[in-house]
Amino acid sequence: MSYHKPVLLAECLNFLNLRPDGTYIDATFGGGGHSRAMLEALGSKGRLIAFDQDPDAGANALEDSRFTLVPHNFEHLKRFLKLHGAPQVDGILADLGVSSHQLDQPERGFAHKYEGPLDMRMNPEAGQPASEWLSEVGELELRKVLAEFGDVERPAGIAAAILKALPLTTTAELRLVIEPFCSRGRNAKLPTRVFQAIRIAVNREMEVLEAFLADCVPSLKTGGRLVVMSYHSLEDRRVKNLMREGRCQGEADRDSFGRRLVPFEVLTRKPVSVGLEELEENPRSRSARLRAAEKIEVSHG
Repeated sequence: MSYHKPVLLAECLNFLNLRPDGTYIDATFGGGGHSRAMLEALGSKGRLIAFDQDPDAGANALEDSRFTLVPHNFEHLKRFLKLHGAPQVDGILADLGVSSHQLDQPERGFAHKYEGPLDMRMNPEAGQPASEWLSEVGELELRKVLAEFGDVERPAGIAAAILKALPLTTTAELRLVIEPFCSRGRNAKLPTRVFQAIRIAVNREMEVLEAFLADCVPSLKTGGRLVVMSYHSLEDRRVKNLMREGRCQGEADRDSFGRRLVPFEVLTRKPVSVGLEELEENPRSRSARLRAAEKIEVSHG
């Protein structure tokens, strides 16, 4: 199956600082590119546990006794690590967002440029397809989704038009509704923004990400590394906040003396982006932003 080349691979391995006998997590297995490189860096006593809710990823499972593929959403990280006898690990890697493989499959309905069923589910065996979600969502909620998850300006008209056109069962039908609102400049990307917003809502991506990031804190050993690549500001903001404040929303807890109780030392002052050579090889990596942090002891004073 066609999966993109792993993004920022050398940088990921560098920040993970892999120990040969350590236990590591690839939270977004996909085509297995990052996992293969991580296994190569591990010794015979090392261990790699990967997560992916997409059934297609199972075809890429690695034949290696040190490797375990968990066919579930990384939302349940903490629970499955306990189940697999690894309640705390030495490093966690996550490459967020939708994969090139998913985008390039018309039958998955992720991309407006391909005609296919209006599905958009990361796991096509669970949850509601986008066509059903749209048939149940209220107009105010759809406006909010378009504005917050797609950065769509003046979303009221688009939301009303989408709901008026129901039922919508294919990507082409949804694209046809959006086209009258498109113009040169910013609105030329409107179909991409609308599809992104609906996809994020259908897959509960922000809710899932926050649950995953919260689980990363207790799941890492002291000295363990968290490395996350995000592809839009909604993801990146939550990752940055977790690493700096210890939570996705709000400020860090403080002890009785007012000192911040932060569980991480940030290793990336600014997010790391791809270089020109990698960008030429993989244009979809353009928006990738890598952040890394190391788990530290929190002193409660």
